[in-house]
Amino acid sequence: MKNFLVVSNVVLLILVAVLFYLHFSGTPKKTTNVASTPKAETSGAFKIAYFEMDSIENNYEYLKDIRNQLKTKEQTLYSELSKLKNSYMQEVNKFNQEAPGMSQEKAGSTQQELMQKQKRIQDREQAMGLEMQDATFKKMQEVNKRIESFLADYNTNKNYSYILAYQPGTFYYKDSSFNITADVLRGLNDLYKKKD
Repeated sequence: MKNFLVVSNVVLLILVAVLFYLHFSGTPKKTTNVASTPKAETSGAFKIAYFEMDSIENNYEYLKDIRNQLKTKEQTLYSELSKLKNSYMQEVNKFNQEAPGMSQEKAGSTQQELMQKQKRIQDREQAMGLEMQDATFKKMQEVNKRIESFLADYNTNKNYSYILAYQPGTFYYKDSSFNITADVLRGLNDLYKKKD
């Protein structure tokens, strides 16, 4: 969950940065006061809409399913890791009990085996973390592609120049008359239901 929020925040901030860069770089154009004519259909004017990202995160059924899949995967990996650690701890406890009666050579080789096993567990834990991170990143890319694809279709007759994802702390002011969250959420969920 925490990884998802971090990844989605990073992706959204990058997208916003790219949009602003593309808009403000290049040759200067005649500027139009967006605040005074936000819904104007005149040439040269542009419209911006936004949707509340937290509403999408909380109510988009596909995203909920993705989170459940990732949670199941995480639990499976955690269970595997717990079994490995428990097995290792049993061997350590057994060694600690039997060590006083072992020869120095046997105790040394057993300690070496335990150290190697501990290293393998640490390597597996690190690999699991990377596997989970990779799976989360790929799934979030799928979610973002679906949202992006939906917005492209949604905007075919809306003529918005930009559709931004709003998250608290990313914008200091927003005019709620440009909030299209309900449309986006309804459209995404309807599209997801049709694909099932």
